[in-house]
Amino acid sequence: MANYKTTPLYGGALVADLPANFADVSVIRQVPDNQEVYIDKDGFTSIIFDITERVGGPGSGPEIDGQALTTHLEDLVGDGAEGVKVWNTTPTLFSRLDEDIPAYTLIATNMPRDDPKAKSSSATTDFTAFIITLVRLEREKTDLLITINVPHIHGEYDEEDIDLELGKQGKLIGDAVDYAAKIWETFKVKDWGLFNEV
Repeated sequence: MANYKTTPLYGGALVADLPANFADVSVIRQVPDNQEVYIDKDGFTSIIFDITERVGGPGSGPEIDGQALTTHLEDLVGDGAEGVKVWNTTPTLFSRLDEDIPAYTLIATNMPRDDPKAKSSSATTDFTAFIITLVRLEREKTDLLITINVPHIHGEYDEEDIDLELGKQGKLIGDAVDYAAKIWETFKVKDWGLFNEV
């Protein structure tokens, strides 16, 4: 079980408990103002909070919000969309947000494209798993994305533990699901004015 620490985000306007062994990437490189990025000091997993302009039409519901989630996933994977498989999509409840605020989470994987120009390396990514939570803030004209990227580097995980078609997630994805659940439980908006600034 991971240890967590309460982490201020966007200058304290948002707060969530993140794994204690995750480091703020902005300490070592520039991060866009609309993002907060944390990376596992002992692995390859990252957690990204991304404040974006709301996509899609007005209102909320499975069709509108589902299309928004698809749009954000496509933006995330870019040209690699043909290697994406969505395994699960579900409504998500945040403990410290108004229950009328729609939120959804999906679990997807992306297989890298074969790139004949890429040099052979022992650090080859077999696939990347994503846990993407979308919080739809219609009044603020904002979509908040919380993305947990879980690269599976060849030799760095037990391939026998993973068979997503049979529901076997393996340790890395299982840990990421736990991180997401902790964020859903502890995430809080302390200053709603943030969404007018970013």
